[in-house]
Amino acid sequence: MSAVNVQKLCESTREKLTFAVGRIELFLNEHALPQMSGGQEEETVQYYRGFLSDLRHLLVFSEVSYEKLGIALRRANFDVDFAEKALYNVYHDCVNSFFYPKNESYVEDGRYAYTGQDAIRFRRTVLPEVRTVIMDITRTYEELRDDLAYYESDYLTQRRMQSRRTHA
Repeated sequence: MSAVNVQKLCESTREKLTFAVGRIELFLNEHALPQMSGGQEEETVQYYRGFLSDLRHLLVFSEVSYEKLGIALRRANFDVDFAEKALYNVYHDCVNSFFYPKNESYVEDGRYAYTGQDAIRFRRTVLPEVRTVIMDITRTYEELRDDLAYYESDYLTQRRMQSRRTHA
């Protein structure tokens, strides 16, 4: 991919992460486990504990990626290799963390993606605020997944081939 295209992709990815980070941070600053699970059975408390843990991880991954993209864009000489690695990390860490949360408080059901319905399905009935924050950021991470699909496999294949050539 040309340096100009990588740079534009870094810029658009960083913009999208700005929205997601802001939205997640706002939610986490306004909601705590006792408030979300107050008076509920232990299973509900565990569910929300896992949900909040996954959301905190997603926030950290997204903030780190945002910073790395900023570094790539601020360098006097745009370093394509550094930028592509940062984009790969956005896909590998952020996108995968959103769509495959460790505690599986929600899943993406691809059957709904083509019907105009929300593809995210929660394992249980959740508070409206929980549903809202996930639905608000879903579009962002869908766009990042589409934009960065190349970095799912082709980027690593390209790096492996370059590595073999230098070691041969």
